[in-house]
Amino acid sequence: MKIIVLAGGLSPERDVSLTSGAGICKTLRERGHQAFLLDVFFGLPYPSEKLSEVFELPGAGLEIADGIKTTTPDLKALKASRPDQSECYFGPNVVELCRLADITFIALHGSVGENGKIQATFDILGIKYTGPNSLGCSLSMNKLVAKQIFKMSRVPTPRGTSLTWKTKDTPLDELGYYLPLVIKPCSSGSSIGVYIVHTEDEYREAVRQSFEVDRQDEVVIEPYIKGREYACSIIGGKAFPLVEIIPKNGVFNYENKYQSGGAEELCPPRSLDEKTQKKIRRAGEKAFEALRMDVYARADFIVDETDGRFYCLEMNGLPGMTPSSLIPKAAKAEGLDYGDLCELIIEESMKTRYL
Repeated sequence: MKIIVLAGGLSPERDVSLTSGAGICKTLRERGHQAFLLDVFFGLPYPSEKLSEVFELPGAGLEIADGIKTTTPDLKALKASRPDQSECYFGPNVVELCRLADITFIALHGSVGENGKIQATFDILGIKYTGPNSLGCSLSMNKLVAKQIFKMSRVPTPRGTSLTWKTKDTPLDELGYYLPLVIKPCSSGSSIGVYIVHTEDEYREAVRQSFEVDRQDEVVIEPYIKGREYACSIIGGKAFPLVEIIPKNGVFNYENKYQSGGAEELCPPRSLDEKTQKKIRRAGEKAFEALRMDVYARADFIVDETDGRFYCLEMNGLPGMTPSSLIPKAAKAEGLDYGDLCELIIEESMKTRYL
C-alpha cells in the first residue's frame, strides 16, 4: 500500500507525534509498504507533476524526526519558520499526497489531530485515514465533555468542574472544591499543563499555566486521588491487557512519559487482582463506546489507594506510538509486535469505514 504517515503539526506534543510517526513509517516500510513520513504543517515542497514519486524516495521523510526533548517545542518560533507563512494548517502538498495514498496513517497527537478537525476534513475530501472518527475524537478531546458522558453512561470518573477566562478567579469555596486538587487543560495530552496543587498559591499558578498550554479556553479542576494509574488500550472495541504505570518520582508527567527510565510500566499489572483488572477493562470498553469511538484509543484509569475504587480519567483518541508508549506494550502482551499493531490499526480502520 501507499501510505502517508501524517505527524508533527503545531501541538505541544509535536515531538512525540514525529517520533510516533517515524516508528510507524519505518515498520510499514519494513513490511513492504510504500510509506512516507509527512509533517502536516510544513508539508513537502515538491513539483506537483511528480508527487507520485514521493512514495519511492529513499529517505521516506524520516529526517524530520529527531527525538523527544525534555521540554515542549516553541510553537510560535516553529510557526514563524514556515517558508510560505500561510495561515492554512495544511502545509504544501499535504492534501494532495494524502489523496494519492491508499490510506493516511494519522500519527498526530493533541489539538488539531485529536480534536476531530483533521478527521472531519478528510471525511469531506474523501481521504481514507486511520484511527477514530471525527465525533469520537471531538468528544474525547474535551476532558469535561468526556467526563459528563462518562457519568451519564455509568463509567466511574472523578467529579470535576471547569474554569474559563471569565471565571478563573472564582474562589474555590464557591466552586465547592477543596485542596489538594488536580488542575489540567481541558483539551491537551501527554500530561502537559497537569498540576497537583496543595496550596492556594500553587493553585493560582497552576491555573495560569494550564491556560497557556496551546491557548486553552478552559481548564479542568478535579479532586486529587492518590493512587496508581493504569492504561487500558482498546482496539475494535476490545480492551487489551492493562499497563500499570509506576513513575520514578511519583508523577507521570511529560518528561517521565517519554524519557528513558522515567517510569516502570508493567503489563500485566502486578498490583491488581484479575477480577479488578477485568472490571477496569470492561469500563474501558464502555467508555470507548460511550464516546462513540471506533478503531482504537486508550483509556486512562486511577485506583484510589485508600478504598480500591477505580476511576476513568480520560480517553486518548490517538495514543502515542513511540518505543516507550503504552499501547505497543499492551499489544505485545496480547501477542502482537509493533508491526502487527500498525497493520491491525490499518485493517481495523479499513473495515470500520471503507469496506
